[in-house]
Parts: sequence; structure tokens; C-alpha cells
Amino acid sequence: MTLRLPGRTTVVALTALVMLAAPAVTTHALSGPAPTSATSAARLELPRPTGPYAVGADVLHLTDHDRTDPWVPDAGNRELMVSVHYPARSGGGSGPAPYMGTEEARLLLAQRGLDGIVPAAVVSSTSTHARTDARAARGRFPLVLVSPGFGTPRATLTSLAEDLASRGYVVASVDHAYESTGTAFPGGRMLTCAACDAVEAAPDEAAERDVLKTVSTGRADDLTFVLDRLTGPRPAWEKSRMIDRRRVTAAGHSIGGSAAASTMLADSRVDAGINMDGTFFEPIPRSGIGDRPFLMLGTDAGHRPGGGDDSWDEGWQHLDGWKRWLTVKDSGHFTFTDIPELGEQLGLPVDPAATLSGDRSTRITRDYVAAFLDLHLRGREQPLLDGPTPDNPEVVLQHR
Repeated sequence: MTLRLPGRTTVVALTALVMLAAPAVTTHALSGPAPTSATSAARLELPRPTGPYAVGADVLHLTDHDRTDPWVPDAGNRELMVSVHYPARSGGGSGPAPYMGTEEARLLLAQRGLDGIVPAAVVSSTSTHARTDARAARGRFPLVLVSPGFGTPRATLTSLAEDLASRGYVVASVDHAYESTGTAFPGGRMLTCAACDAVEAAPDEAAERDVLKTVSTGRADDLTFVLDRLTGPRPAWEKSRMIDRRRVTAAGHSIGGSAAASTMLADSRVDAGINMDGTFFEPIPRSGIGDRPFLMLGTDAGHRPGGGDDSWDEGWQHLDGWKRWLTVKDSGHFTFTDIPELGEQLGLPVDPAATLSGDRSTRITRDYVAAFLDLHLRGREQPLLDGPTPDNPEVVLQHR
């Protein structure tokens, strides 16, 4: 969701929000004393996955030798870091998968004004439920390509990735070079958000939106490249044979949700798409997206019909396949990430405009994303997507 600031609209405003809260730390909290529980918190832990499979995790460094990086051309070829979560056999592996590096956590916290409140090591050592080098489960599984929000590392969607893997999906979460607060690359390199600088340097709102459209379409190129490297003739991942290349979804949070739609427009191999609370910076054309299913899942305050983000109203009219428009009451922009759960464990103040608990944020995001995937990639009926349910009173079916 794009936030309104004095003078102009900018997605970089999202990076000014403090992420580690449920769903955001208030401005007052940032200017006041640090909460005691934030600095003395016990070890943070992601919610346990709910599916029948154990979860494995591998990290890939991919380089596209056919493209120059759009933000730092002098850096040479476009590079990506990808976390692949997958259904695994119980036992084995070489230990718990790390959440993120300490320096990545420090940069994330510093951008949100929390570097003096939450120790970076507390965030980087968050307990996950995946194991590195775990043996792959037998069978072939659908693939979900995941793109995070602008200025936000892929690690903040780990809870969703682990849960989907436990339910029988291979999930490839991508850090796009120079588009997060900080991403560690091989050779001790830490790439920071040059794309954020490009947005800030835009002279007006129209130029700013052009840059953000470039982010969306560039990420589509990234996701197409990841799909090539995972399913092509010389796959970059040693477990790639477990992927069913005939069943692929692109999903994302914030501008990652826009990138999901952009990927569908660019790549016919992608069978379905999910936008979690992101402005469509590349508009959905009147010709649609090839009669393929699409889920729009967002905040009720900002992404209900007529709620302020016109791209959702316009995009809905042009989606030409199965589609749902769902919003979540009392939610905030980061409801669909790990942030609410971690913020509650840290004891950070809650934004009074977005009071949905961490537990409900996690459950709603996991269940509705999985329901969409199960329906369209596995052909399993999902009444959850057809209207309000007693167990999910916060979710509003806007259109179907």
C-alpha cells in the first residue's frame, strides 16, 4: 500500500514505518524510552508450521549474465539471493536455518529507528523451523515464487514460506539486489537500497511512480530468471527435480505483490498470482492476465473498494480469470509478514490503528494464501474463499 506523505506519495514511506511491531511501532514509541522487554527479550521464534511435512531450507546465489543491474550498472550482472523452503523428510539436516545475518538485521533496525531499542543479534537469531540440507520429501510439488516489500528483506516472509513448505509447496523467496535495507551476498558484500535512493531522487510523483513501475517490472524479470534456474535444463538447485514445473504461482507483499502481477504479464508459465497489500505499479491491462486466477488480499482500511488505492479498483475490473478481493479488518501493511509476531514477542507498542494480533495475522495470511494455492494448483475445493466464515470474522469478501 502506498502511504501519503506531505507533498507527495511514496512507497519509501513504508521504510520509514518501524517494521518490528504488530504491525507497526508508533512514532511516539520511537521517540520515547525503549521498552524494557525489547532489550531483554527471550529468544524470538517464528510460529510453527501447520502442515504434515518437515521443512528444509537452502540458500542460492544466482547471477543473470544477460542483464546488467538496473540500479548500480557499475556492479555488472544482476544478482539475486534466494531462500528455497521445501517439503522435507523428518530428521537429518545440518541444523536450523538462520533467519537473517546480524548485519542485515542491524541495517533493517537502523532504517526503522530501532537500532537503539532492539539488539540486532536478537532479530538475527530468531528461531526458525526449517533445517538446512534436509533430505527432500518424495514426490513433486508446486512452486511458489515470493517477492518481499520494497526496502524489505526476504527473511520477513519466512513464516509464510515455512508453512507453505510444510503443506507441500516449494517456496523460492527472492532478495532483489539493491532493493532492501541490506542483503548479504557472497564475498562479504552487503548491498543496500540504491533503488530507494532512486525513488527519493525522483523530482515529482509521476517520476516516482515510473521508478516504482521499473521496480515491479524488473522484479518480474528476476522471478522469471529464478523460474528458469530452478526448472531449466541445468538447474541451479540440486533438489530441483522435486518441483512440478506445470504448477507455478507468483506471490508478493507490497510492491512484491505488484511484481507478482507483472510476472504473470511477462511469463505464461506462471499459473496464478497473489498480491498482499501492494499497489499495482504496472497497471493490469484491459486485456487481462490470460484468464489466470488472482488473489488480492489487503488491509481493510487502505484496500477496500474506494479505499484510496485506485490501482486495486482499476485492476479488479481488468482481471479476467477467477479472482477474489479480500480485506482484513484491524490490519496494517505489515500484517502479512513476520512483523506482528516478532513485535509482540519483543513487547513493542502496537499501532492503535492496526490492532490485529500477531497470532491472527499469521493464521489469516497462512490460511488464505494456502487456500488459494490448494484450489488452483491442486484442484481442492476451498469454501474459505467463498465468503465470510465464523472462524475468520476479520476477513471481508469484497468481490468475487
